[in-house]
Amino acid sequence: MLYEKLNEYAASGVYPMHMPGHKRNTAFLSPGMPYEIDVSEIHGFDNLHDPQGILRETAQIAAEIYGSGKSFPLINGSTAGILAAIGAHAGYGEKILMARNCHISVYNAVALFGIEPVYIMPETDESTCIACSIEPMSVERALAENEDVKLIVVTSPTYEGVISDIRSIAAIAHKRDIPLLVDCAHGAHLGFSLGFPESAVQAGADVVVMSLHKTLPALTQCALLHICGDRAGMDEISRLLTVFQTSSPSYVLMASIDKCLRLLLSDGDRLFCEYERNLDKFNRDVEALHNLEVLYKGKDMQYPGFFALDSGKVVIITKKTALGGLMLADILRKEHKIEIEMACGGYAVAMTSICDTTDGLKSLSNALTEVDRSLPKSREEVIFETQKLPVPKQAETPGNALKRRGFYTKLEESIGLMSLEFIWAYPPGIPIIAPGEIISAQIVSYIKHMASTGIKPKSTRGRLPEFVQVTSDSE
Repeated sequence: MLYEKLNEYAASGVYPMHMPGHKRNTAFLSPGMPYEIDVSEIHGFDNLHDPQGILRETAQIAAEIYGSGKSFPLINGSTAGILAAIGAHAGYGEKILMARNCHISVYNAVALFGIEPVYIMPETDESTCIACSIEPMSVERALAENEDVKLIVVTSPTYEGVISDIRSIAAIAHKRDIPLLVDCAHGAHLGFSLGFPESAVQAGADVVVMSLHKTLPALTQCALLHICGDRAGMDEISRLLTVFQTSSPSYVLMASIDKCLRLLLSDGDRLFCEYERNLDKFNRDVEALHNLEVLYKGKDMQYPGFFALDSGKVVIITKKTALGGLMLADILRKEHKIEIEMACGGYAVAMTSICDTTDGLKSLSNALTEVDRSLPKSREEVIFETQKLPVPKQAETPGNALKRRGFYTKLEESIGLMSLEFIWAYPPGIPIIAPGEIISAQIVSYIKHMASTGIKPKSTRGRLPEFVQVTSDSE
C-alpha cells in the first residue's frame, strides 16, 4: 500500500535533492500531521471559498509577506491558479501572448477557454542547451503585431532557474494597459534575501502564481495566487478558483500553507541567511570540478541570455562529458543515495531549499566531486545538440482541435498532419507540439532524439511513442 511504501522510503536514508521544499525534514514541521487535523468546514474553521476568519488571516499573512494587494491560498497547486488567472482575462476567440516554454497548465487554459495563443519563443543558450530569458523587446515586437492581446503570460523562474526581466516586461505591458501574469511556480522563495533575485510581485507583475511546496516547507499542492494591482480581474479570478479548486478543501494542506507562512514571518531572515551560507559553501566546493559544471549566480555573466539565475537551483551541465543527465541521475541515485529533481540530455537539476542541511548539500558536492574524478581525462564527448525548434504552424486553436476526433498514425508518418494531441515530456511539462499545430519532420526528429536519450515523451491520449492522433482536415 502507498502509506507503507512511503514510510519504507522515508526510512531508507535516501537524501531528497528535489521538491517538495520541506525535504522531509521534520525539524521544521509538526510530525502529528495529518489524520487528527483532517476536518471539514466545521464551526470555527472558516471556508476557503469565502474566508472570513482564520483562513482570511492566512491569506492576509501571505499578502503581507510577499507585498501583494491580495493573496489567495491554493490547495490544488499552481495549476488551479494558472487556470483561473487566464480564464479571468481572456475568453473564446481572444488572444493572449505567452512564452512558448510555458507549463502545460497554461496550454490547458488556452484550450479550455477557446483562446488564441500568440507565442514568444525564447532563445536557447548554445553552451548549456537551456532556454534563455524572455527578452523584453520580443514582448514589445509581439504586442506591436497583436494589439488585441488581452493578457501576457511568462514563466519566471523556469524549471532550470532562469529568470526573465519581469520589471521591464511589466513596464511594456502596462504602457498598453495589458495585465502581466507570471507563472512563478518555482519562485516562492524569491525576494526574501538579497542573495536571490527579486520576486515577480516586487517586479510589478499583475498576477503571480507560486507553488510553496516546490521550494519552501509546505506539503505538495500548497500554492498561492497574488493580485498586485488594479489591472487584474480579481473578482473573476476569485469566482474561477471556486471552479478549479475542490469544494471540500483539505485542512491538512491549508494548515501546511499557514504554518509555512508563519515560519517565514517569524524566522525567515535567519533561515535565508543560513541558506545563503550553505549555498555559498556548496558553490565553493564545486568550483574545482573539471568535467561537470554547475551553474550558479557567480557564473551567470558567462551566459548573456540569462537575465538572472536562481541560485537555489543546482543545474549540473554534463554535455561535455561521456555522461548524459539521465546517466548522472542514475549514478547519484544508485551510488550516492541522492535523488535529484529532473534530468535530460545534457544536464540535470537538483533543487534546494531553506530546509536543506549543511550535511545534505555537502553530500551532493562530495558526490559530484567523486563522479567528476571518475570521468576519464581523455574522453569521448557526448554532444547533446541544441535543437532550435521553431513555433509550429498553427492550423487551429488548441481548443477547437481537441474537440476533433481523427485517426492514429505512427509518429514517423504524421509529418504534415495536424496534431490533435499535446506532446510533452515531464518534467518540465512544456509541450513540444499542441493540438491544432502541423507536425513537421523537425518535430518528429526532436521527439525521437529525446526518446533516444532516455526521456519518455508523453501525449494527451497516451499512445506515444508508437502512435499519435492526427487529422489531415484543418478548416
